Amino acid sequence: SAAPAASGCGVAAGAFSSMLYMWMLYGKPDISMSANGLLAGLVAITAPCAFVNSVSAVLIGLIAGVLLCISVVFVENRMKIDDPVGAISVHGVNGAWGVISLGLFADGSYGDGLNAVAGPVTGLFYGNASQLAAQLIGVAGNFVFVFATMYVFFTLLDKVVPLRVPDPG
Repeated sequence: SAAPAASGCGVAAGAFSSMLYMWMLYGKPDISMSANGLLAGLVAITAPCAFVNSVSAVLIGLIAGVLLCISVVFVENRMKIDDPVGAISVHGVNGAWGVISLGLFADGSYGDGLNAVAGPVTGLFYGNASQLAAQLIGVAGNFVFVFATMYVFFTLLDKVVPLRVPDPG
């Protein structure tokens, strides 16, 4: 099976690219970003691992590592969300990237008959734009569902147990 090889390639590439990106940006590697880059590579390769070759897995991981670094800064500085471990960037952003990357890089080697769909799974770079469209719909649907569900949950939770510390002044 290609999954273990592809997974390892994506994970290693995510750690490497995040380390290299931070090193180029700040003049030294950042171990916490490298560790999160490893996780970002793992998260990003999870969806497409059975449908991509090792070269594509490396590219997916490389993008995931850099995407992580950019996303962490964006979430904290632009969105003003306190995410000390980078969970939004690792799991949310790179989870979405992984799902989308399946729609780009699936090479048709696997998936014939999967989910009762005839024919192999191929992405945009192998001639099938419809797979990318399906992946984008999945990401959008996931975002809408999770946002709506968690908005309702945290609104109700805030009524029971306030989520903010009262202002001392």
